[in-house]
Amino acid sequence: MRGLSLALRRHWPEYLIEAFGIGAFMVSALSFTALLEHPASPLRALLPDPLLRRALMGLAMGATGVALVYSPWGQRSGAHFNPALTFAFFRLGKVAGADALLYAAAQLVGALLGVLLAAQALGALVADPQVRFAVTLPGAPGAVVAFGAELAISFGLMFGVLAARSSPRTARFTGLVAGLLVASYITFEAPLSGMSMNPARTLGSAGGARLFSSLWIYFTAPPLGMLLAAETWTRLRGAQSVHCAKLHHENEQRCIFRCSYRAAA
Repeated sequence: MRGLSLALRRHWPEYLIEAFGIGAFMVSALSFTALLEHPASPLRALLPDPLLRRALMGLAMGATGVALVYSPWGQRSGAHFNPALTFAFFRLGKVAGADALLYAAAQLVGALLGVLLAAQALGALVADPQVRFAVTLPGAPGAVVAFGAELAISFGLMFGVLAARSSPRTARFTGLVAGLLVASYITFEAPLSGMSMNPARTLGSAGGARLFSSLWIYFTAPPLGMLLAAETWTRLRGAQSVHCAKLHHENEQRCIFRCSYRAAA
């Protein structure tokens, strides 16, 4: 408890940023889902092809993620906005245990508050069955396929982040890599699992929709996938090749992680 209290006193700005960031992501997710999927939306009538609508949704959410990573606040906190990502960096020795727990708590609370804010602003639009708070649910192939798909895309995202972060020449593009992966996953993978990769993101939507039946998939597969990616990277390249837990480090913001980025650069 003393360690958590000390971390909270020292690093509370970063925790607030993480809560704000995932909250902003959820507001964006619900807003664009309503714009693209609500039956009364002119854009949905204009775009009857579900694949095209998913592609636009992917672009919107990928761009939202990129904007958050490169924003001054994202530069400060490291722009995780995802407990699975934070715990993978904890496994790699880059995040202290107290920070990992408080980051995850902030991310979960921030996602719920973001959905609450979007619901207040958009009203009945987000409660419509075609929007349903942008909830992530298994697709037609079922829960087992959804679990496997979430495991695979979470592995891919974490491995892509680590690959980009492994060299100072490519590190500045990490946010772009993550955004492109999010966009492509929403476009092509979403019919299998709803495309979450993020327990906080799924909890926020589930809380708004009061729909918790498949929550176990999104609380297990993304952390397992990202931890597996961290383990695979460690065996291939070694933990020392991971210099920091920030997705964007080319800035003057303080770093609260176990960081060796400057020395590597």
